[in-house]
Amino acid sequence: MPYLYQDSKPWQPALPRTARVTHSSGKGYEELKQECLRRGCLFEDPDFPACNSSLFFSEKPPVPFVWKRPGDIVKDPKFIVGGATRTDVCQGDLGDCWLLAAIAALSLNEKTLARVVPLDQSFGPDYAGIFHFQFWQHNEWLDVVIDDRLPTFKGRLVFLHSAEHNEFWSALLEKAYAKLNGSYEALKGGSTIEAMEDFTGGVGELYEVKKAPANFYEILEKALKRCSMVGCSIDTSSAAESEAKTPFGLIKGHAYTVTGIDEVSYRGRQVQLIRIRNPWGQVEWNGPWSDNSPEWRSVSLSEQRRLSQAALDDGEFWMKFEDFKLHFDKVEICNLTPDALEDSTAHKWEVTIHQGSWVRGSTAGGCRNYLETFWTNPQIKLQLTEKDDGQDDCTFIAALMQKDRRKLKKLGAEMLTIGYSIYESPGRDGHLGKDFFRYHPSKARSKTYINLREVSNRFKLPPGDYILVPTTFEPHQEADFCLRIFSEKKAITEDLDEKVAVDLPEPLNPNPQEDDEEKQSRALFEQISGKDMEIDAEELKYVLNTVLKKSKNIKFKSLSLMSCRNIISLMDTSGNGKLEFSEFKVFWEKLKKWINIFFQFDFDKSGSMSSYELRSALKAAGFQLNNYLLQLIVLRYSDEEFQIEFDDFLNCLIRLENASRVFQALSVKNKDFINLNIGE
Repeated sequence: MPYLYQDSKPWQPALPRTARVTHSSGKGYEELKQECLRRGCLFEDPDFPACNSSLFFSEKPPVPFVWKRPGDIVKDPKFIVGGATRTDVCQGDLGDCWLLAAIAALSLNEKTLARVVPLDQSFGPDYAGIFHFQFWQHNEWLDVVIDDRLPTFKGRLVFLHSAEHNEFWSALLEKAYAKLNGSYEALKGGSTIEAMEDFTGGVGELYEVKKAPANFYEILEKALKRCSMVGCSIDTSSAAESEAKTPFGLIKGHAYTVTGIDEVSYRGRQVQLIRIRNPWGQVEWNGPWSDNSPEWRSVSLSEQRRLSQAALDDGEFWMKFEDFKLHFDKVEICNLTPDALEDSTAHKWEVTIHQGSWVRGSTAGGCRNYLETFWTNPQIKLQLTEKDDGQDDCTFIAALMQKDRRKLKKLGAEMLTIGYSIYESPGRDGHLGKDFFRYHPSKARSKTYINLREVSNRFKLPPGDYILVPTTFEPHQEADFCLRIFSEKKAITEDLDEKVAVDLPEPLNPNPQEDDEEKQSRALFEQISGKDMEIDAEELKYVLNTVLKKSKNIKFKSLSLMSCRNIISLMDTSGNGKLEFSEFKVFWEKLKKWINIFFQFDFDKSGSMSSYELRSALKAAGFQLNNYLLQLIVLRYSDEEFQIEFDDFLNCLIRLENASRVFQALSVKNKDFINLNIGE
C-alpha cells in the first residue's frame, strides 16, 4: 500500500558517509558480528532465512537446493581473490543478467566498489558467518546484513559465482541484493541502470544507439573516463527472441557491460574499438576484432597487451565501434554526477528530492490523455532563477523513480509506465485545476512513457517558474515515487499542495416564500415532530431520507442515525439535542446548496461524483484540503469505482463543518485540522 502522506518539503540528497541499519533487531553489522563471536556461533539471519521463501515466491525450486556456507563448498574460501574484477561475475541459473552487468561495471571503479562491498570482510580469524553490503535506495544508503549460507546443487553454487571457485564476494553481493528486494526470484528481469543507480546513487541516461548523436564514441569514452557505469543490450521483437543467439554470437534481450573503449593502429589507420562483457562468462561476438579474428595479427603485441587483449572464452570481447552501433540497440549510462557527457566542463550540481505518491481516487490521475483526472496528479513548482554560466538558459535533469516495485513483485506488482510533463507556471499558488491544463500546452516533457523504474531527461529552459507533473500513463495506478532535480545552478522547488483552510459562507436567511418541496418538508416535519415542533435524530433521519430518496437526479442510499446526530450537533443552537423548525430550515438551505454543488461536479449526470472531483467540490463548499486529507476522505467515502454518492458527500461535509466549528471555537490553527477524524 503506498504511503498516504509524504512531507511536501524537498529532501536533502543523501551523503554516502553513513548507511542506515536495516536489520530487524536494530543492530548493525559490527554489533551482530561481535555477538556471534562472543557466543561462538555462526550468524543466521532471521530476516532472510535459508528456505524456499527467500528463493522463490511463485514457484518451487526446480531441484532440491541445499544452503551451504562457503567453508562447506570449498576448503579455503576467500572473500576476494586478487582484487574484485569483472571476471568474478559469472551468471548462474537466474535471469538477473541486468544485475550482473551492473556488478561487472561496478568492479571497474575501486572507490565505488568499496562503498558497496566493504573490503574489511574475510573468512579469517574473526569470521562469524556474517557479511554486509551497502545500497542506495530513494535518497538514502542502506546497510544490508546477511549470513553466508548460499543455495547450492550438487555442491556448486546455483546462482552468481566467480570464475575462481573459492571466491565469494560476488555471490554474497547477489544474496544481499536479493534480500533487499525480497527474494532471488524478485531479481528476474530488469534494467541494468536500476542496479547501477542502487550501487552509486547516480543518475541514469538511456541512449537509443540508432538515434545516438554523432559524437557517441566520445560520449562513451568520456563516460568510462569519469568512472560512469555503462551497459548495453539488443532489443527483441517478441518474447520468443529473448536470449536468442544471433549468427554473430550476440544474445538478444540480454544485458552486457561496456568495459572499455579505445583506438588501435591497424594497417596505417586508427580504428575505434569497444570492449563488451557477457555476464555469462562465455558466449562471445565472433565477427571482426573478436578474440581469434585475423585483424589482431596486424596489431603489435605491445598494443594487444595495452588493450588487455587475450583469446579467452571468458565472455569479454572487442568489436569495431561501427559494428557495435549496427548490432546493439540501447546503451544505459549511470553517471556518478550528472555532468553532460557532451560537454568537456565539470560542474557542481545542486540536487533537490521530492517523495510522493499516486493514490487511487485522489492523486493517481494518469497522463495528459486523461484530462478529466490529469490535473489531480501531484504538482511540483520548479523555480529556475539563474542562467548557466555564459548561457541564456538553465540546465537541469528531472529523474522520476517509482519506488519498491521489485519488492512488491510477490504481491503481483509490475513496473508501471511513468513519465512527466513540465508547464510554464501561471504565477499563482495552489494546485492547478483542470482548465489550466485544458488550455495550456507543456513546455517540455519526458521523451517517452516507459515501464522502467526511472525516467530521466536533460532540459534547457529559460529562467522562470515551471510546474512539473509526475504521472503514471494510466489513471488509478498506485505507487510511491521519488523525483530528483539536478540543476547546474540552484533551483527552488516546492509541492503545489493546498494549504488547509476553511472559508464557510454566512448562513443564509431562509426564504419566507416556501416552494412546493419546502411545503412538503414542513408538513412532514409537523407530522413527525408533534406539538413541540422539535425533532430528534431518529425523526430527522426519517424526514431527510423520505425527502432525499424522492430526488431522481442523485444516487442516494440513506443517512445513518450517526449522521443525523452530527447534523443536530451542527445546527442545534439551544443545546437540547433537537432541531426546531427554524433550525431545520437553515439546514435545509445549506442542504440545497450542497445538492447544487454535487450536481455541478457530477459531470456525466450519473447521480454520483468522481472522487477526482472531490477537491474542487469541497473547495466550492468552503473547504480547502491538502493531498493527505483528501486521500483519507477518498478512502473513507468513495466506492471501488472511485465514485461518491450524495449521502457520502453529505456525511463528509457535515463532519468537516462540525470539526471546523469545534476547531474555530478552540482557536486551533488550520494546520491542526490535519488531526481530524473523518471516519464514521
